[in-house]
Amino acid sequence: MASELTTESYISHHLTNLTCGKTPDGWTCNPYKVDEMGFWTFHVDSLFWSIFLGGIFVLLFKTAMSKKTNVDTPPKGLQNFVEMSIEFVEDNVQSLFGSSKNPLIAPLALTVFVWILLMNLMDLVPVDFLPVLAGHLAYAIVGEGHEWIKGPESLYFKVVPTTDPNITLGMALGVFILTIYYSITVKGPKAFIAELTLHPFGKWLIPVNFILEMVNFIAKPISLGLRLFGNLYAGEMIFILIALMLFFSSIPVGVMGFGLHLVWALFHILIVALQAFIFMALTIAYLAMAHETEEH
Repeated sequence: MASELTTESYISHHLTNLTCGKTPDGWTCNPYKVDEMGFWTFHVDSLFWSIFLGGIFVLLFKTAMSKKTNVDTPPKGLQNFVEMSIEFVEDNVQSLFGSSKNPLIAPLALTVFVWILLMNLMDLVPVDFLPVLAGHLAYAIVGEGHEWIKGPESLYFKVVPTTDPNITLGMALGVFILTIYYSITVKGPKAFIAELTLHPFGKWLIPVNFILEMVNFIAKPISLGLRLFGNLYAGEMIFILIALMLFFSSIPVGVMGFGLHLVWALFHILIVALQAFIFMALTIAYLAMAHETEEH
């Protein structure tokens, strides 16, 4: 790839999704026709990896929890990890959500935490490994004649779903919908409308109250999704820039780049775990606020 791409095109290639959509000529995955695609446009790579990793999450937890162990025997391996994850999430739900009973909150928090963690961990895979592997596989299947792949290393293929704002904002939108649902069902429509119209200045400034509350209300899911996207996108950019040192520089710089890659990968483990925890914690907090029935 180094002989075929400049540094600018290398970065652009790694930041471009495999996009498929409907054009006037029909459905296509041709990257040169993205501008012609309308509403029905999909980032196939982000959708594939998010669904695949979601399946891995379900499979791992189902496998671990199906193993029956003796009460006196401590769990080991995968089962130990799964039980630790469940206990960690339950502790956070109890501390952030309180004693209110809602059977959905803990499973939702566990799903959010582990699923996002798995998607974030894809950022630790070397930036060229999976895209080049996918490119060779696609090239072997479709050959040279297809318009959207000119060679084994020409396939656009991003492997970190959380670096795609469509994925992070979609998850945040799901949390937002649940927040509205529980705000209405728990508090009642009248109390929910009162929250949006009577605070903070009382009934004499209802239009001002509504504007301020709606800005605050809508900002929550947007900030929730963009925070996750921004942190992971920045991390991916650093990995790409380090990769440039390996492929487009002299041997001493390449060796230094290899060392930097290891150091950043170790540090990035903390970031990917922290961002998964923050998304989970804010999800619990927003849903806890939706269950509050006390008058302010």
